[in-house]
Amino acid sequence: MTADTMAYNEPNLYLVGFMGTGKSTVGRAVGQRLGYTFIDSDHEIERLADKPVTEIFAQEGEAAFRAMERAFVENGHPDSRHIVACGGGLVVPEGMLALLHEKGVVICLHASLETILNRTQGLRHRPLLNVSNPEERIRTLYAAREPVYRRTGTIILTDGRTLHDVVAHVIRAYRREAGDWARRRRRQPDTSS
Repeated sequence: MTADTMAYNEPNLYLVGFMGTGKSTVGRAVGQRLGYTFIDSDHEIERLADKPVTEIFAQEGEAAFRAMERAFVENGHPDSRHIVACGGGLVVPEGMLALLHEKGVVICLHASLETILNRTQGLRHRPLLNVSNPEERIRTLYAAREPVYRRTGTIILTDGRTLHDVVAHVIRAYRREAGDWARRRRRQPDTSS
């Protein structure tokens, strides 16, 4: 199988959703089941910038971090057989969701606000929660981002479900959507010449 054929038949899977929905945990497990490489976009950006996301936000600002996310999606990883856990705000800037859909299959993990509050309680390594009232910040961000997440495509709820159940659901959705994605890509005209 050539690299081009592999990219069509085994596109990347991008897991998107709010912080605390299980993107990294589920992504690692899905990667193990499919034999794909797992990547966390935040960790890759930290590695490339040689500093933690919290420092990037503090020293360079959120806009600089979002530019790093775009560069990572555009050129920072292979085109197939990867599971990418995307940072919670990665799909929010204009054009990012469309870019992810060009690169592979996008699945949104979703949880209730109450579950997210429980899962993120006391986490200070998340730069957007380094505020005096993290719960209020989560509620505000959740309300602002939820409409974007709802437009991503397949949404899988993680509330009250076992990891095994969520992983199985993600794999079923990925396999179905990977076929659709490959058919759409094959129908697109070649603009590389």
